[in-house]
Amino acid sequence: MPHPNDSNGAAVPTGRAARLWHFGGMATGIAGSVATGGLRALAGGKRPDLTQLLLTPANTLRLTDGLSHLRGAALKLGQMLSMDTGIVLPGELATILSRMRDDARHMPPKQLQAVLNAEWGPGWYSRFARFDVRPFAAASIGQVHRAILPDGTELAIKVQYPGVRASIDSDVDNVATLLRLPGLLPRGMDLSPLLTEAKRQLHAEADYLAEAHHLARFGSLMEGSDIFALPALHDALCTPQVLAMRYLESAPLDSLVDAPQAQRDRVATALIDLVLRELFVFGAMQTDPNLANYRFDPSTNRIVLLDFGAVQLISPALAEDFRMLARVALDGGAEATHEAMLRIGYYGPDTAPHHQALIQSMFATAMGPVRQDTLFDFGTSTLLETLRDMGLAIGNDRELAHVPPAATLFLHRKIGGMYLMAAKLRARVALRPMVETYCRAQSPE
Repeated sequence: MPHPNDSNGAAVPTGRAARLWHFGGMATGIAGSVATGGLRALAGGKRPDLTQLLLTPANTLRLTDGLSHLRGAALKLGQMLSMDTGIVLPGELATILSRMRDDARHMPPKQLQAVLNAEWGPGWYSRFARFDVRPFAAASIGQVHRAILPDGTELAIKVQYPGVRASIDSDVDNVATLLRLPGLLPRGMDLSPLLTEAKRQLHAEADYLAEAHHLARFGSLMEGSDIFALPALHDALCTPQVLAMRYLESAPLDSLVDAPQAQRDRVATALIDLVLRELFVFGAMQTDPNLANYRFDPSTNRIVLLDFGAVQLISPALAEDFRMLARVALDGGAEATHEAMLRIGYYGPDTAPHHQALIQSMFATAMGPVRQDTLFDFGTSTLLETLRDMGLAIGNDRELAHVPPAATLFLHRKIGGMYLMAAKLRARVALRPMVETYCRAQSPE
């Protein structure tokens, strides 16, 4: 197997001790920076602001570089939390974490070879007519290579970074320790349920045979679609740490930003409708809204769907709760909307009334485009900026310690990602008829 010179690769720390050492280095560097900044403020006659001291550019670099080097659950959790809309994290921290969404480095060829030797056995390279050692994509848990079988079949092969599965629990616990540095989160905020669910999801994402199952299921649900295309599995090469699929030629979704308006509208409408189908019909949702997971095939005019690791099952009870919430929100009934939001867990019975009112106001603002009867123009709207500012105000309220259920947060992560996608495409979409189709009457099959 060739080993080209690859200065951009970085070996993944695999042992628990090695990964703990990296976390310790990050924590020590951040703490030292805070202490120095605090002394400097005192010397200047100012009272140190702990949050500002923690979220300096230097500490931002330490955190993002450190988690990007570790990859695995550490980076994935940072990416997951970066999609928070101010409901949990302070705005500055969410902004910092957002810089890691596409900042994974790939492992060097020697480490890649060791992983594939363990999964496929020595001599695996002879099974291919060609195998590109340098990946064409690298993410938090694995990297993707292009390969060609002797019969000419082109494959995309996702290879998991070594040590990811074994380090999930300790990585999440270590990130939680960093988040609990004084001044980052409101006093009394309990992230334990969210972190427990994050561990569960990350263990599921690190099982590539489970992802293969989800890919096959979604492929079956959308079989024959003239809108969506999914890669077919190549089962013979799939293992718990390797996922082999047919390679689909496609372009990034943002290649459509200058496409005709009708085409942009069609793509955005289809992806928003898919979210509604996942929630109300499929009972399963791909919850990672990273735009890299959505591509476009100009030869067939279809949207290519990739990455089914972050699939969440939607219970019928939760789907019905959201169907009821959508109904009352469309009707504009404040009291009924409040009760529905309380049932879903946007706030708890012990959440202060003014905090409940803030969260409900943010929800009502977000539902504005859904209530209007005309096309909503994502390209000219300032809704995202308004919601961001409202979210920052909520997230920066040091007295609000309630954390919504993980299932609700992951669902919001997907919805927020679709808003960003539609805004990037400057799409115009009639949202109300779509939502009413799924929430007013029997859901379409």
